[in-house]
Amino acid sequence: MTEQEKTNHYFVDEAGDLTFFDRKGRTIVGEPGASKFFMVGVAQIFQPEKVILELAELRKQLCCDPRFKDIPSMQPSANKTAITFHAKDDHQDVRMEVFKLMQTFEIKMYIAIRYKAELAVATQKTYETLSKKTNQDDIYDDLVKRLFKDRLHKANINHIVFARRGKTAREEALQQAINQAKKNFETKWKISSDSTTIIKPAYPSEYAGLQVVDYYLWALQRLYERQEDKYFMPLAQKYRMIMDLDDRRNKNYGEWYTDSNPLSLDKLKWFVG
Repeated sequence: MTEQEKTNHYFVDEAGDLTFFDRKGRTIVGEPGASKFFMVGVAQIFQPEKVILELAELRKQLCCDPRFKDIPSMQPSANKTAITFHAKDDHQDVRMEVFKLMQTFEIKMYIAIRYKAELAVATQKTYETLSKKTNQDDIYDDLVKRLFKDRLHKANINHIVFARRGKTAREEALQQAINQAKKNFETKWKISSDSTTIIKPAYPSEYAGLQVVDYYLWALQRLYERQEDKYFMPLAQKYRMIMDLDDRRNKNYGEWYTDSNPLSLDKLKWFVG
């Protein structure tokens, strides 16, 4: 396959939430019901058909396994594991089987992270200065632009499946974010990209790739939120870039974790003391 014929497949999801304040305007970041971090992840999957077939086969095996027959999340009526894998909802033993399979997939993970305590301060300043509330979609779209800026010129066709956020598809806004990512790349490198980008908002039950990015985000989220690396470490080589945008101890644009600067639990001590 030539470079001109190449098609890349990307799947996008988020972890954490964008809740900053309670009804009285008090900051509740890190308290029950409000995460410390918000992250958007992109999984580039090289054999999406293989992922579909193997996750479906694993689900079939697990649903027939007598060990799980009485687990509520495994019942078809629950619309959870029997329909789609979701790391937060899946039983621990199921989760381990899914992680084991996902380690065999040929994928690359790219993730952008915001520290919500920093976002809360910026949100408050914006409101006090401009009497304007920060739009949560703007934060999400900004991370999408950052993640795709250096990706879209690498193939002739880019298929991007976004996990739906709430009830709206937001196709136009997502297309604008992708277009801006292309422009940002051109501005930086003076190289224009004429690749075709096909965007599809969807539910995880519709695309197995969304189940993959969900699991990888969950593992990283546990590392950041709970300082627990047992899920992250077996997958660590698949995370090709993690942009920690609010860790400015060394650089004003944040800390980027790659092969030359691998992420570890010790490097996250900056926000837990």
